[in-house]
Amino acid sequence: MKKTGILMPVSALPSTTGVGELGRASYQWIDIMKENGVKIWQILPLNPVGYGNSPYQPYSSCAGDEIYISLDLLFEAGLLDKKPDKFRENAKRVDYTAVRAFKESYLREAFEKFKAKDGQNDPAYKDFISQEWVYTYGVFRALKLENNGDCWNDWKPEYKNWSGDKSALSKNVEKEAEYQCFLQYIFYTQWMDVKKYANEAGIEVMGDVPFYVGLDSVDVWSGKDNFLLDTDGRPIFIAGVPPDYFSATGQRWGNPIYDWDYLKKNKYKFWVDRIGYSNKLFDIIRIDHFRAFDTFWKIPASCPTAIDGEWIEAPGYEVIDTLNKELPGVNLVAEDLGELRPEVLELKDHYHLKGMRILLFSIDTKGKYARDISNDIENVIFYTGTHDNDTLMQWYDGLTVAAKRKVREFLKKQGIKAGNIKDRLLTYVLKSKAEYAIIPLADIIGLGKEGHINTPGTVGSPNWEWHMVDFKKAKEELGRYKNLIMNR
Repeated sequence: MKKTGILMPVSALPSTTGVGELGRASYQWIDIMKENGVKIWQILPLNPVGYGNSPYQPYSSCAGDEIYISLDLLFEAGLLDKKPDKFRENAKRVDYTAVRAFKESYLREAFEKFKAKDGQNDPAYKDFISQEWVYTYGVFRALKLENNGDCWNDWKPEYKNWSGDKSALSKNVEKEAEYQCFLQYIFYTQWMDVKKYANEAGIEVMGDVPFYVGLDSVDVWSGKDNFLLDTDGRPIFIAGVPPDYFSATGQRWGNPIYDWDYLKKNKYKFWVDRIGYSNKLFDIIRIDHFRAFDTFWKIPASCPTAIDGEWIEAPGYEVIDTLNKELPGVNLVAEDLGELRPEVLELKDHYHLKGMRILLFSIDTKGKYARDISNDIENVIFYTGTHDNDTLMQWYDGLTVAAKRKVREFLKKQGIKAGNIKDRLLTYVLKSKAEYAIIPLADIIGLGKEGHINTPGTVGSPNWEWHMVDFKKAKEELGRYKNLIMNR
């Protein structure tokens, strides 16, 4: 069955607090998708963002970012005395630092009310925090606060190598850890309510799991043996990709490399736990940088760029076999973009995983005529673009006059003649054989540079900051494509 999806980060949802939340707007968005026949909501990672506000450098693989907690829902639950003030309600960019500062007092008030109501003895709460990762994450965040936000490998030895002994923690650290556990419980509760609403509306949620984890994360701090680190907790090798379309010096991500020998001895428990928890949160799991299950680019940590490195084979078949055995029915899709060796596609096809096809990279305008250089096949997800690309209109507007003409003529030869160029390009994607057609909301609306989410190889503002003021344009434009979406 063919399905249409929309890529829309939670952070970009309209709100009264300057960042998307798991409150009223999430439900409104689901209603809009349902009304127009959309069957998949693809999001970006929801984990607590760290360096550069990138969701691909989070503090945890399991935890959710408290920035998405709906303050209005806390008020309705009786955990706030008064309805929260509005803050940056009409902001077109997310100011993460300002929003966190604004929300902090409300979240701490909610925690005190929760304790006063004896919420910590609620069976649902006790069940949630009984998960091993929750308290460990709480301690990690508390110790980060205690250490002025420094990376864990710069902490004092007793904190850097904490063994799990609560008696080694100060009262302040323990209280802060409890607060962080509370935030995770609220996030989880609000998110699962949103997911349930989406599922009841016939919509699947596609989550996003980065292949690597951030160095400054609870994953590495509490699981050092899973990574190639020196005795000081610093990476010996780091992840990235060699020079490519995006960068002449490659991309030096800085994530630590896995110790695959150790992971194998432990039956890939790290991956089973990580994907297993994501399997609770999402219906479909997109593995970012899937190619690293086949071969990964291993860069000496001393190298300032990603030019010097080597391709190393990874035990992808063993890992995915283990995931399928331990997590029956897990629904994975593979981000398989870029220059790949054939073995990557063989690995993906062995498990019948859907890969990705990007319109912006598919239409070649170099020759006399524009042509589609990718294969129009069924078991694939066809995107106009992703969070890492120019928006559709930004791409088209950047073409030469001759290239634009070739694109229009190409679409005409496909029998697509009606509407403006955006309409015709979206029609081409929606009429493809691909089982899933997923379009970023910015492309549905027709945004240019202002809708660009991230530029690979760059850090910080304006990446990850795109934010919608309201749904008016989204409703109008989605409504125009409703018949195409419904009749895929």
